[in-house]
Amino acid sequence: MERLALNSPAKLNLMLHITGRRGDGYHLLQTVFQFIDLCDRMVFGVTEDGTISRIESNSAVPENEDISLYAAQVLQRRANLSQGVEISINKRIPIGGGLGGGSSNAATTLLALNRLWGLDLSVAELAEIGLELGADVPFFVTGYSAWATGIGEQLSRVDLPEPWQLIIDPGIVVSTTKIFAAQELTRNCDAITIRAFLEGSGTNVCQPVACSLYPEIQQAIDWLGHYSATRMTGTGACVFAPFDSLEQAESVKLRMPGRWNSFIGKAMNLNPVHQQLGLL
Repeated sequence: MERLALNSPAKLNLMLHITGRRGDGYHLLQTVFQFIDLCDRMVFGVTEDGTISRIESNSAVPENEDISLYAAQVLQRRANLSQGVEISINKRIPIGGGLGGGSSNAATTLLALNRLWGLDLSVAELAEIGLELGADVPFFVTGYSAWATGIGEQLSRVDLPEPWQLIIDPGIVVSTTKIFAAQELTRNCDAITIRAFLEGSGTNVCQPVACSLYPEIQQAIDWLGHYSATRMTGTGACVFAPFDSLEQAESVKLRMPGRWNSFIGKAMNLNPVHQQLGLL
Protein backbone atom coordinates (compact mmCIF):
# COMPACT_ATOMS: atom_id res chain seq x y z
CA MET A 1 0.00 0.00 0.00
CA GLU A 2 1.39 3.37 -1.03
CA ARG A 3 1.50 5.72 1.96
CA LEU A 4 2.14 9.42 2.56
CA ALA A 5 2.60 11.20 5.90
CA LEU A 6 2.11 14.97 6.15
CA ASN A 7 2.01 17.70 8.81
CA SER A 8 -1.30 19.61 8.60
CA PRO A 9 -0.76 23.10 10.13
CA ALA A 10 -2.93 25.46 12.15
CA LYS A 11 -3.54 29.07 11.13
CA LEU A 12 -3.96 32.38 12.87
CA ASN A 13 -6.20 35.26 11.82
CA LEU A 14 -4.00 38.27 12.50
CA MET A 15 -7.02 40.55 11.98
CA LEU A 16 -10.66 40.03 11.00
CA HIS A 17 -13.06 42.70 9.75
CA ILE A 18 -16.58 42.23 8.36
CA THR A 19 -17.31 44.72 5.59
CA GLY A 20 -20.80 43.61 4.54
CA ARG A 21 -23.00 40.68 3.69
CA ARG A 22 -23.83 38.88 0.47
CA GLY A 23 -27.36 38.21 -0.67
CA ASP A 24 -27.01 34.56 0.36
CA GLY A 25 -26.19 35.56 3.94
CA TYR A 26 -22.42 34.96 3.85
CA HIS A 27 -20.39 37.70 5.50
CA LEU A 28 -17.83 39.62 3.45
CA LEU A 29 -14.49 39.71 5.20
CA GLN A 30 -11.07 41.22 5.29
CA THR A 31 -8.64 39.01 7.14
CA VAL A 32 -4.99 38.02 7.24
CA PHE A 33 -4.11 34.33 7.44
CA GLN A 34 -0.74 33.02 8.59
CA PHE A 35 0.36 29.45 9.24
CA ILE A 36 1.77 28.28 12.54
CA ASP A 37 3.79 25.14 13.13
CA LEU A 38 1.25 23.57 15.44
CA CYS A 39 0.36 20.59 13.26
CA ASP A 40 -1.84 17.52 13.11
CA ARG A 41 -0.08 14.44 11.73
CA MET A 42 -1.96 12.81 8.86
CA VAL A 43 -1.10 9.51 7.17
CA PHE A 44 -2.75 8.44 3.90
CA GLY A 45 -2.73 4.94 2.44
CA VAL A 46 -4.19 4.16 -0.99
CA THR A 47 -6.74 1.35 -1.22
CA GLU A 48 -7.77 -0.39 -4.42
CA ASP A 49 -11.36 -1.21 -3.44
CA GLY A 50 -12.61 2.38 -3.50
CA THR A 51 -13.37 2.61 0.22
CA ILE A 52 -12.62 5.83 2.10
CA SER A 53 -12.19 5.37 5.84
CA ARG A 54 -10.51 6.74 8.94
CA ILE A 55 -8.57 3.89 10.48
CA GLU A 56 -6.96 5.66 13.41
CA SER A 57 -7.63 8.98 15.11
CA ASN A 58 -7.63 10.70 18.48
CA SER A 59 -10.19 13.23 17.22
CA ALA A 60 -13.44 13.81 19.09
CA VAL A 61 -15.17 14.37 15.74
CA PRO A 62 -17.20 11.29 14.66
CA GLU A 63 -15.96 9.61 11.50
CA ASN A 64 -19.16 10.41 9.61
CA GLU A 65 -18.63 14.14 10.35
CA ASP A 66 -14.91 14.24 9.53
CA ILE A 67 -14.29 16.86 6.84
CA SER A 68 -11.13 15.02 5.73
CA LEU A 69 -13.20 12.03 4.65
CA TYR A 70 -15.69 14.32 2.94
CA ALA A 71 -12.83 16.00 1.06
CA ALA A 72 -11.63 12.60 -0.13
CA GLN A 73 -15.15 11.66 -1.25
CA VAL A 74 -15.61 14.90 -3.18
CA LEU A 75 -12.28 14.47 -4.95
CA GLN A 76 -12.97 10.80 -5.69
CA ARG A 77 -16.34 11.63 -7.27
CA ARG A 78 -14.87 14.54 -9.23
CA ALA A 79 -12.13 12.31 -10.67
CA ASN A 80 -14.42 9.27 -11.12
CA LEU A 81 -11.84 7.04 -9.44
CA SER A 82 -11.99 3.42 -8.33
CA GLN A 83 -9.21 3.92 -5.75
CA GLY A 84 -9.89 4.83 -2.13
CA VAL A 85 -7.88 5.83 0.91
CA GLU A 86 -7.32 5.02 4.57
CA ILE A 87 -6.62 8.10 6.70
CA SER A 88 -5.00 8.29 10.12
CA ILE A 89 -5.07 11.57 12.06
CA ASN A 90 -3.12 12.43 15.18
CA LYS A 91 -4.82 15.67 16.33
CA ARG A 92 -2.84 18.38 18.11
CA ILE A 93 -4.83 21.40 16.91
CA PRO A 94 -7.72 22.16 19.31
CA ILE A 95 -11.21 21.67 17.88
CA GLY A 96 -13.42 24.75 17.84
CA GLY A 97 -10.54 27.06 18.70
CA GLY A 98 -10.39 29.25 15.60
CA LEU A 99 -7.14 27.64 14.45
CA GLY A 100 -8.59 26.05 11.31
CA GLY A 101 -7.71 22.44 12.11
CA GLY A 102 -10.60 20.92 10.17
CA SER A 103 -10.05 23.11 7.12
CA SER A 104 -6.33 22.34 7.23
CA ASN A 105 -7.02 18.61 7.36
CA ALA A 106 -9.39 18.89 4.40
CA ALA A 107 -6.84 20.83 2.36
CA THR A 108 -4.06 18.42 3.29
CA THR A 109 -6.29 15.55 2.14
CA LEU A 110 -6.86 17.21 -1.25
CA LEU A 111 -3.14 17.85 -1.73
CA ALA A 112 -2.15 14.37 -0.58
CA LEU A 113 -4.67 12.51 -2.74
CA ASN A 114 -3.88 14.63 -5.77
CA ARG A 115 -0.38 13.15 -5.45
CA LEU A 116 -1.27 9.60 -4.40
CA TRP A 117 -4.08 9.17 -6.92
CA GLY A 118 -1.98 10.72 -9.71
CA LEU A 119 -4.62 13.33 -10.60
CA ASP A 120 -2.21 16.11 -11.57
CA LEU A 121 -4.73 18.83 -10.72
CA SER A 122 -3.32 22.34 -10.31
CA VAL A 123 -3.30 24.11 -6.94
CA ALA A 124 -5.91 26.51 -8.34
CA GLU A 125 -8.19 23.60 -9.28
CA LEU A 126 -7.77 22.05 -5.83
CA ALA A 127 -8.53 25.41 -4.18
CA GLU A 128 -11.76 25.64 -6.17
CA ILE A 129 -12.77 22.20 -4.90
CA GLY A 130 -11.71 23.25 -1.41
CA LEU A 131 -14.11 26.18 -1.45
CA GLU A 132 -16.97 23.66 -1.58
CA LEU A 133 -15.73 22.35 1.78
CA GLY A 134 -15.17 25.63 3.62
CA ALA A 135 -14.29 29.27 3.06
CA ASP A 136 -10.77 29.01 4.48
CA VAL A 137 -9.84 25.69 2.85
CA PRO A 138 -8.49 27.50 -0.27
CA PHE A 139 -5.99 29.34 1.96
CA PHE A 140 -4.52 26.05 3.19
CA VAL A 141 -4.52 24.62 -0.34
CA THR A 142 -2.83 27.66 -1.86
CA GLY A 143 0.01 27.43 0.61
CA TYR A 144 1.14 30.96 1.54
CA SER A 145 0.25 33.63 4.09
CA ALA A 146 -2.50 35.74 2.61
CA TRP A 147 -4.61 38.85 2.72
CA ALA A 148 -8.11 37.44 2.20
CA THR A 149 -11.31 39.12 1.06
CA GLY A 150 -14.71 37.98 -0.22
CA ILE A 151 -15.86 35.25 2.17
CA GLY A 152 -12.19 34.52 2.78
CA GLU A 153 -11.43 32.81 -0.52
CA GLN A 154 -9.98 35.72 -2.51
CA LEU A 155 -6.30 35.54 -1.61
CA SER A 156 -3.34 37.85 -2.14
CA ARG A 157 0.06 36.68 -1.00
CA VAL A 158 1.74 38.64 1.79
CA ASP A 159 5.14 38.18 3.41
CA LEU A 160 4.86 38.71 7.15
CA PRO A 161 7.17 38.60 10.15
CA GLU A 162 7.43 35.09 11.60
CA PRO A 163 7.52 35.51 15.40
CA TRP A 164 7.08 32.84 18.01
CA GLN A 165 3.41 32.71 19.03
CA LEU A 166 2.15 31.64 22.43
CA ILE A 167 -1.38 30.32 22.09
CA ILE A 168 -3.84 29.79 24.93
CA ASP A 169 -6.74 27.38 24.52
CA PRO A 170 -9.30 28.35 27.20
CA GLY A 171 -10.80 24.88 26.92
CA ILE A 172 -14.15 25.85 25.43
CA VAL A 173 -15.70 25.28 22.01
CA VAL A 174 -17.06 28.45 20.42
CA SER A 175 -20.12 28.34 18.19
CA THR A 176 -19.22 30.24 15.01
CA THR A 177 -22.93 30.37 14.17
CA LYS A 178 -23.67 32.09 17.47
CA ILE A 179 -20.90 34.64 16.92
CA PHE A 180 -22.06 35.58 13.43
CA ALA A 181 -25.70 35.70 14.52
CA ALA A 182 -25.05 38.12 17.40
CA GLN A 183 -26.82 41.46 16.96
CA GLU A 184 -23.89 43.37 18.43
CA LEU A 185 -21.40 42.03 15.86
CA THR A 186 -19.93 44.85 13.75
CA ARG A 187 -20.78 44.09 10.13
CA ASN A 188 -20.01 47.41 8.43
CA CYS A 189 -16.27 47.96 8.86
CA ASP A 190 -14.69 50.37 6.42
CA ALA A 191 -12.37 48.48 4.11
CA ILE A 192 -8.68 48.94 4.86
CA THR A 193 -5.62 48.33 2.69
CA ILE A 194 -2.87 45.78 3.09
CA ARG A 195 -0.49 48.68 3.70
CA ALA A 196 -2.70 49.94 6.54
CA PHE A 197 -2.65 46.51 8.15
CA LEU A 198 1.12 46.26 7.84
CA GLU A 199 1.37 49.67 9.51
CA GLY A 200 -0.67 48.46 12.49
CA SER A 201 -4.35 48.87 11.60
CA GLY A 202 -6.89 46.10 12.01
CA THR A 203 -8.71 44.34 14.83
CA ASN A 204 -10.83 41.21 15.25
CA VAL A 205 -14.46 42.36 15.33
CA CYS A 206 -15.54 38.92 16.56
CA GLN A 207 -13.47 39.26 19.72
CA PRO A 208 -15.82 41.53 21.76
CA VAL A 209 -18.79 39.29 20.92
CA ALA A 210 -16.93 36.10 21.83
CA CYS A 211 -15.64 37.61 25.07
CA SER A 212 -19.18 38.63 26.03
CA LEU A 213 -20.56 35.16 25.34
CA TYR A 214 -17.55 33.27 26.72
CA PRO A 215 -15.88 35.13 29.64
CA GLU A 216 -13.07 32.56 29.68
CA ILE A 217 -11.72 34.12 26.47
CA GLN A 218 -11.53 37.59 28.04
CA GLN A 219 -9.77 36.13 31.06
CA ALA A 220 -7.11 34.56 28.83
CA ILE A 221 -6.65 37.80 26.87
CA ASP A 222 -6.29 39.82 30.07
CA TRP A 223 -3.68 37.45 31.48
CA LEU A 224 -1.56 37.05 28.35
CA GLY A 225 -1.90 40.75 27.56
CA HIS A 226 0.37 41.56 30.51
CA TYR A 227 3.27 40.12 28.50
CA SER A 228 2.53 40.90 24.83
CA ALA A 229 -0.23 42.30 22.63
CA THR A 230 -2.91 39.60 22.61
CA ARG A 231 -5.73 38.88 20.19
CA MET A 232 -8.28 36.16 19.51
CA THR A 233 -7.95 34.17 16.29
CA GLY A 234 -10.99 33.74 14.05
CA THR A 235 -14.20 33.38 16.03
CA GLY A 236 -12.25 31.90 18.97
CA ALA A 237 -11.73 30.46 21.43
CA CYS A 238 -7.93 30.47 21.16
CA VAL A 239 -5.95 33.65 21.78
CA PHE A 240 -2.35 34.37 20.82
CA ALA A 241 0.52 36.74 21.48
CA PRO A 242 3.81 37.16 19.58
CA PHE A 243 7.28 36.96 21.11
CA ASP A 244 10.69 37.66 19.62
CA SER A 245 12.24 34.44 20.88
CA LEU A 246 11.30 30.94 21.92
CA GLU A 247 12.88 31.60 25.32
CA GLN A 248 10.56 34.56 25.95
CA ALA A 249 7.49 32.54 24.99
CA GLU A 250 8.55 29.61 27.15
CA SER A 251 9.17 31.89 30.13
CA VAL A 252 5.62 33.23 29.95
CA LYS A 253 4.17 29.78 29.36
CA LEU A 254 5.74 28.56 32.61
CA ARG A 255 3.79 31.21 34.56
CA MET A 256 0.46 30.33 32.98
CA PRO A 257 -2.43 29.18 35.20
CA GLY A 258 -2.90 25.44 35.08
CA ARG A 259 -6.54 25.63 34.00
CA TRP A 260 -5.55 26.47 30.41
CA ASN A 261 -3.87 24.45 27.70
CA SER A 262 -1.17 26.31 25.81
CA PHE A 263 1.08 25.85 22.81
CA ILE A 264 4.12 27.60 21.39
CA GLY A 265 4.50 27.69 17.63
CA LYS A 266 6.56 29.51 15.05
CA ALA A 267 4.60 31.62 12.61
CA MET A 268 5.20 30.50 9.01
CA ASN A 269 4.50 32.12 5.65
CA LEU A 270 4.50 28.78 3.80
CA ASN A 271 2.40 25.66 4.31
CA PRO A 272 4.69 22.77 5.32
CA VAL A 273 2.50 20.41 3.27
CA HIS A 274 3.61 22.24 0.13
CA GLN A 275 7.21 21.95 1.24
CA GLN A 276 6.85 18.23 1.96
CA LEU A 277 5.26 17.65 -1.46
CA GLY A 278 7.82 19.82 -3.28
CA LEU A 279 5.20 22.28 -4.50
CA LEU A 280 7.18 25.40 -3.52
